[in-house]
Amino acid sequence: MAMLEEAGFDAITQSATSSYEPGRYYVAADGAVTAWIIPNDAKPATPFRIVGAHTDSPNLRLKPDPIADAVGYRRLGVEPYGGVLLNSWLDRDLGVSGRLAIRTHDSSGSDTVDTRLVLIGEPILRVPQLAIHLDRDISERGLLLNKQQHLSPIYGLTEQSGDIWDAVAANADVSRDDILGAELMLHDTAPAQLIGLDNEFLSAPRLDNQISCHAALTAIAGTTPSSTIPMIALFDHEEVGSVSNTGAATALLPRLLAEISSTLGANNREQRAAIAESLFISADNAHATHPNYPERHEPAHHIALNAGPVLKHNSNQRYTTDALSAGLFRLAAEHAGVATQSFVSRSDMACGSTIGPTVSALLGMRALDVGCPQLAMHSCRELAGSNDPWDLTLVLAELLS
Repeated sequence: MAMLEEAGFDAITQSATSSYEPGRYYVAADGAVTAWIIPNDAKPATPFRIVGAHTDSPNLRLKPDPIADAVGYRRLGVEPYGGVLLNSWLDRDLGVSGRLAIRTHDSSGSDTVDTRLVLIGEPILRVPQLAIHLDRDISERGLLLNKQQHLSPIYGLTEQSGDIWDAVAANADVSRDDILGAELMLHDTAPAQLIGLDNEFLSAPRLDNQISCHAALTAIAGTTPSSTIPMIALFDHEEVGSVSNTGAATALLPRLLAEISSTLGANNREQRAAIAESLFISADNAHATHPNYPERHEPAHHIALNAGPVLKHNSNQRYTTDALSAGLFRLAAEHAGVATQSFVSRSDMACGSTIGPTVSALLGMRALDVGCPQLAMHSCRELAGSNDPWDLTLVLAELLS
């Protein structure tokens, strides 16, 4: 949360008394972050401008008891999280990250539970693919991976290597015996790179949806609000449906908006008026047209990298963009000097999902869906245009301010 604190945002807890003076605030809870600015001249019916995104990405997560040694190898049992592109995790150098619940002692000496983050950035894990000599039909029938059998990473030899829990405990600077619970996942250890002859591409893990999270944070950090209350809401668990205490389907955002309006002295009618004039921007990456699979895309809607943010449309309300919200976004993009694109799926293919419909329905608020275009979505390593993240940031800043 260093970006927010450097920009003057004060941290508060979810259990804090909900009375906010004009100023900058944020709440971080598990995998969710919300931040907002209350202007000095805010009125009871001041509308909100909210940028929403999600913090999670598809990956492989360790099972509660992950030790799964086999035929002389130290190995871990993993469970796919979200819509993982499984083959992309093969033959990559992987690390472990996440959080621990640990035993600590309070001032009276009694046991209590605290959390500790873990980041083993060194390449300690690998999921080796079966050699083609032992799978001669792979070129004809394709790669078939069983989620239970074929994705367990190896991290050593049973006769020579230590236990994964020893490495995790050492990284967190805690005793192994004090680890009471864990949420750990695998990650690609290769650093993000600008690639292409002219550095026109960004190659990195978790671009979906860290691009949008970073753009939202950067935009609100530099915002000086005028006639609206700017806010960002970064939720967890979008990739698995958003139904959790930190997902977009939680009561966290509706409750927070009600508290802010109440602080400003709004009655029920003024709260409804504020919501009616508000806008929710669901920021989540979009599919760029794939050069090797152009037939998978709507032919009249070519989506290019480095050609601007993409407004997502779907008549069946899988995306929330309507004529008015699209107009508001395009006007902000014009003011920011940024081009825009429009995405729609082929009529014979289903589109993806975002937090947009969930939050719009919870709040009764007009919304739009937008995001940076990318290739290799849900891969262990994804590809985007190197100019697009900043273009999205510029438009979000225009909307928030």
